Amino acid sequence: MTFKRVVVTGLGALTPIGNDVTTYWNNLAAGVSGAGPITKFDASKFRTQFACEVKGLDVTQFIPRQEARKMDAFTHYALIATDEAIRDAGINLDTINKNKVGVIWGSGIGGLKSFEDEMIDYAKGDGTPRINPFFIVRMIADSASGQISMRYGFRGTNYVTVSACASTNNAIIDAFNYIRLGRLNMCVVGGSEAAVTKAGIGGFNANRALSERNDSPETASRPYDKDRDGFVLGEGAGSLILEEYEHAQSRGAKIYAELIGGGMSSDAYHITAPHPEGLGAFLGMQDALDDAGIAPTEIDYINTHGTSTPIGDPQELKAIHQLFGEHSFNINISSTKSMTGHLLGAAGAVEAIACIKALEHQIVPPTINHFTDDEEIDSRFNLTFNTAQSRPMTTVMSNAFGFGGHNAIVIFRKLS
Repeated sequence: MTFKRVVVTGLGALTPIGNDVTTYWNNLAAGVSGAGPITKFDASKFRTQFACEVKGLDVTQFIPRQEARKMDAFTHYALIATDEAIRDAGINLDTINKNKVGVIWGSGIGGLKSFEDEMIDYAKGDGTPRINPFFIVRMIADSASGQISMRYGFRGTNYVTVSACASTNNAIIDAFNYIRLGRLNMCVVGGSEAAVTKAGIGGFNANRALSERNDSPETASRPYDKDRDGFVLGEGAGSLILEEYEHAQSRGAKIYAELIGGGMSSDAYHITAPHPEGLGAFLGMQDALDDAGIAPTEIDYINTHGTSTPIGDPQELKAIHQLFGEHSFNINISSTKSMTGHLLGAAGAVEAIACIKALEHQIVPPTINHFTDDEEIDSRFNLTFNTAQSRPMTTVMSNAFGFGGHNAIVIFRKLS
């Protein structure tokens, strides 16, 4: 069977280091940290009192106030990032076949703040259930994909993927398959998360996943550093327009890159910890290479999952070394979570955009906040510490792994 080619024609981003793609990319390349004290609630009694929040956003500039009140912040973020992606792709909404445009969105948690607020209000009452009529539709994770579909009239495949921090890469792979099989001409794909809440911070604190470096938030996310002590929670959204190659050509679309492969696997090991030898990561990356039909030596850059947790970072590098062998040391590797924090279900989207912009500019964004070498990590890896590096790149990989052992990997290539 001959598959259709799938390309990226639009990008949109709302992140802790930029509320649009250009600002986001410029700050990535400059090594800017998005971490700071939490402003969304009083975190003074929490073990972690900082996060990577979206900054300076007025939602009503994008969504009418009355409509915005019916949505959780994760849906606001999805709509704002997608608005940029649609405009960037130059889509004429009056002429495209909307029956062949889908929306596949990722979110690990969905409307956590809406759930939290409603339950706190209920607990403060006398037991009478005075529930906001929009509570359920604000909370459920598929609200984002539904709202995007309704805003633009896209009537193709529409659903949400939930696989913790692998959610968006799973969404990208699903959209990839629908387009290359001819089921869709185009798909809005991405992810959003708004979990910087009391429940989000408190929950991740309870399982000891977050950094507690309250004295220096901006340096707290330090993947591959010996003194890393957990991830920094982030929020935001990324949106991509995936399109069948000939369809994009026919409308004269700008093409950023080609999506050539996607791989998935499961650790089948532990609900939160990765396999100690990186087995699931190895299998997922191998599956992505097989799907793309390329050799390991063709990969130039890997945007790793790299969360800055003590056990997660070395296992991913073990898997890379096992799969890529000596070529591991020719690849640039970086974790942009060192700047954005960990956007959970939205991580794959903003990191895919980082990979695509890296291809466009031939610049590898850095892993910032490296201070002390970890003797357990082979020094021959080029982890792009602290400063962006220019290099020729043709093919790049983006890894996303989630609680539950979910692994999803995507590969992009410069169009040829």
